[in-house]
Amino acid sequence: MVNKSVIVVGGGIVGCLTALNLAQRGCQATIVERNQIAAQASGESSWAGAGILFPLLPWMYKDEVNALALQGASLYPQICDALKREMGIDPEYTQSGMLIQPPFDKALAHAWCNNNQVDFEQVGENVLLPNVAQLRPPHLLQALKQLLIQHNVTLLEHTQLEPIKQVEKINSWNTNTGTALRADAFVVTSGAWSFELLKDTSAGLNIKPMRGQILLYDLSHQSASDLPTHIIYRDGFYLVPRRDGLLLAGSTLEDVGFDPRTTEDVKQQLKTKAESMLPLLKDMPIHRHWSGLRPGTPDNLPTIAQHPTIGNLYLNTGHFRYGLTMAPASAERIAELIL
Repeated sequence: MVNKSVIVVGGGIVGCLTALNLAQRGCQATIVERNQIAAQASGESSWAGAGILFPLLPWMYKDEVNALALQGASLYPQICDALKREMGIDPEYTQSGMLIQPPFDKALAHAWCNNNQVDFEQVGENVLLPNVAQLRPPHLLQALKQLLIQHNVTLLEHTQLEPIKQVEKINSWNTNTGTALRADAFVVTSGAWSFELLKDTSAGLNIKPMRGQILLYDLSHQSASDLPTHIIYRDGFYLVPRRDGLLLAGSTLEDVGFDPRTTEDVKQQLKTKAESMLPLLKDMPIHRHWSGLRPGTPDNLPTIAQHPTIGNLYLNTGHFRYGLTMAPASAERIAELIL
């Protein structure tokens, strides 16, 4: 068994799965999280995401993005089954399918699905991808937190690190209260905040926060026959139906820095789009409205690599819209690299 201590900086889904993967390989893993793992926190994209386990329009992305996303998505049935069985918390993995409505390039979509063995059906002007799945990110994080504790992963919550300086090797990383955290290796999984932690090094990260706002409707009192059974996607906007009758509607891509606030004008824009796609929502009250800060990167390409100049520092960050989907595969890759 490996006896190596690793500090994982960031307790979102990517960080939790990275720490779990390392612990399962015999490492002494510690997660350092500036807020609280699995709790609603302002700006955290892991908690705020819609939970769609698929690239929204994969024929518009690079092969590397799709490969990582599809590999990650394929691992979730086993992960969610284990979490439900062992932790008693159901992440609600659901193969709901996704209905893609125009505008999109139908020929390109058909060609991509055929080339990648992804099942699809042409439904009028729409394309249905019947095997696309979703889950509930808050439930997933709650279950992962319990599993991490069971695997003796140390959780340092409400702990903020200072930006690291350029060195050849990190012996310790200081918190903002002056505590020095020591480990054999460190891995940054802190999403939109990664650049701030590494800006004084030669990491070369091109990451910036991109705000996404989302609405939640409660349709549990509506007739089941009136509710959508699939995820519905149209022109950058999606509706995601949950098992309990809740429905998510979103989301935006806003370049506003580290500002996690929701805004009334965006709320009305989201409401208008949601009602145009599902007229049942017209005049229906909005149950909740929140936002998250995604780690925006060019082409949605994350960085999963050793730091270019700091020998025992690793990066697993910058997943943009697909941190949830890519997380299991990303965790496996970075753990193999660290070990």
